[in-house]
Amino acid sequence: MTHGLSRTEILTRMHDRLDQSRFDHCVRVEAAARDLAVRFGLDVDRAGLAGLLHDYAKQVPVADYLRVIQREDYSDKLLRYNRGIWHGVVGTYFIRRELGIDDAQVLQAIERHTTGNPHMTPLDMTTFVADYIEPLRHLPMQVQARRLAQHSLTAATIAELQGTLTYLIGRHQLVYPLTLKTFNALVTKENK
Repeated sequence: MTHGLSRTEILTRMHDRLDQSRFDHCVRVEAAARDLAVRFGLDVDRAGLAGLLHDYAKQVPVADYLRVIQREDYSDKLLRYNRGIWHGVVGTYFIRRELGIDDAQVLQAIERHTTGNPHMTPLDMTTFVADYIEPLRHLPMQVQARRLAQHSLTAATIAELQGTLTYLIGRHQLVYPLTLKTFNALVTKENK
């Protein structure tokens, strides 16, 4: 896996783009993703890079997202949502363009970390779960997912999805359709 930038160069660019709190969160997610990758025998460098960059585009101005969604090959349905969804799905556009990272597995894991996907790979789940269980997150569902992640990425992913769905529904917010499909697919697979 090569992308031409050192970790130090990536961190410098991230620091320029993100506020300190978001930057620190990304570094913690990188560490959590690397730990999960070691635990489950995955590519530690890819997991770390996806974890580090997962929120690279989280603070991109809304106007920039709208321009990219409308100009590039993204579904107009994305316009119903916000940066909470966009920074994964569309965020990879900024990562490719600004950092030159084109590793398909890393980009897919970043893309899927906000919505999930019924066909999530272990690397996808690692990024998804690491974001949720990083050490400074302490809500009950996050604690449960952290415990489940000791033994099963799938179980931890399901717990995260359950927490996310409960949160969104409880606040009468739109649920991204792929997120619900992901939950249903993983629960079906887990219950077989």
